Amino acid sequence: MAEDVEDQGIPTPEGAAEIIETDYEIGQDNIQAKLGPFGLDIHNPVFLISGLSAIIFVAYALIAPGQAAEFFGWLRPTLTSNFDWFFLSSANIFVLFCLFLIVSPWGSVRLGGSDARPDFGYLGWFSMLFAAGMGIGLMFFGVLEPVYYFGTPWGDEPLGAVRPFAEDGTLIAANIEEARRMALAATSYHWALHPWAIYGVVALALALFTYNKGLPLSIRSAFYPLLGERVWGWWGHVIDIIAVLATLFGLATSLGIGAQQANAGLEFVYGVPNSVNVQVLLIIGITSVALISVVRGLEGGVKVLSEINMVIAAVLLLFVLFAAGAGTILVEFFVGLGSYVREIVPLSIPFGREDTGYVQGWTSFYWAWWISWSPFVGMFIARISRGRTVREFLICVLIVPSLVCVLWMAVFGGAAIEQVLSDPIGSAVKANVIDSYHPEISLFALLESLPMAAITSTIGIILVIVFFVTSSDSGSLVIDTITSGGKVNAPVPQRVFWATFEGLVAIALLLGGGLVSLQAMVISIGMPFTVILLLMCWAILQGLRNEKRNAWLRSEKRSA
Repeated sequence: MAEDVEDQGIPTPEGAAEIIETDYEIGQDNIQAKLGPFGLDIHNPVFLISGLSAIIFVAYALIAPGQAAEFFGWLRPTLTSNFDWFFLSSANIFVLFCLFLIVSPWGSVRLGGSDARPDFGYLGWFSMLFAAGMGIGLMFFGVLEPVYYFGTPWGDEPLGAVRPFAEDGTLIAANIEEARRMALAATSYHWALHPWAIYGVVALALALFTYNKGLPLSIRSAFYPLLGERVWGWWGHVIDIIAVLATLFGLATSLGIGAQQANAGLEFVYGVPNSVNVQVLLIIGITSVALISVVRGLEGGVKVLSEINMVIAAVLLLFVLFAAGAGTILVEFFVGLGSYVREIVPLSIPFGREDTGYVQGWTSFYWAWWISWSPFVGMFIARISRGRTVREFLICVLIVPSLVCVLWMAVFGGAAIEQVLSDPIGSAVKANVIDSYHPEISLFALLESLPMAAITSTIGIILVIVFFVTSSDSGSLVIDTITSGGKVNAPVPQRVFWATFEGLVAIALLLGGGLVSLQAMVISIGMPFTVILLLMCWAILQGLRNEKRNAWLRSEKRSA
């Protein structure tokens, strides 16, 4: 088994580690065939059922877009109003679980064995995990969310926060600071510890059972402590199929949102019509670019683009920071961070909440979105995290990206709030986000108020597109790994198939109801995968317990 894993580009454990003895061989259920000059190596039945499900869904949404839009419009509020408690409770468990592992003795277990060393330096590692985990979302919601919470007139205030505007649109001075504080706290809550804990659970499970136990790099491998050899049968097939569909629809949601924002920026700067047809063309064009990166693989494609992403994002962040007043905005960061720490417990309570608009309209969607992304981001993080200790891994995956996300929201959201305060009646951000609720234009409305608006807006469009590409190609690599039975070096045409279908699903969802349908599919597929993540926590404990016990036995033998 260890040799099979090594053959697929997955290093065998180095030093002290407990390899699980199993008769399963990677690819034993695969169908291998020739398609013209290309070879195929697909897992039966995971690839077939996942691919067929995607094809049926795309066909339905394209053939009956009106019916699909009506169905999705019903589905999202139905799920969020009835299961908001489930999403909130589960996300809280993931955070507490990760924090517990950081301070526990199991934190010293090294992913890959006691002698393993990291494959990537910190810069490359952070660039890849951050670009894969948050990219398009930060661009879309960085301005929108803080400003919306700051001045929403629709009763969606988190925890009953005060409103800073009177009926005539003028500011109520006594309410400004509290409204700003709660806006930053409520935004940070959605982008800090909870989503990264969700990613951390999946990534840790995959890294542990692949690099330390010698099992294939597949979601099902994490369930070996629960299912034993049955994990290679239909139980495992179902787990992997749900993971593929969750990843597919989670990515499609992000791609659809990215297309809407890129189109809004092109209209804002260059007058390109803002329409579904243009967004479809954008998805087709950007997916074509993503295919090039997919063919180049992890090192030549995803890693390079991720590092480019980080440089461009850092430049834009610094520009907004200094153009909007660094002193004021940095104060926003510390206000937001302190408010987040202060409010994280009240915002996490799953029952008896009066702010149902916030919990059901925002938090439930976010948690389902992060959960649907977790197979993709988790497997991607696992692939680049070999050699880290559990403690180092979780601290870096949880704390560092959380601080960056809070900083990003403070800079962009804080600058936008300052714009609203400087002109509460006529500011572009207020007009587009609060008064008429055009979320896709929020970033560009902010940049319009700053120097060199045309240049920075163009940079913003480029950044959205590059985030779009990195999400698509890294997601395709992950889906292909799952649907080829854990092989990380599967034939290129399979990666091309999944990258293409990510774009097609995004197009189908846009035509079948726009943003509402995108969100509805994320929530519906996120629910069953939440159950899988909860079971995964128990499996991680079993795997770490055995690692620690065997390490202790080995040390006792050496001392004797």
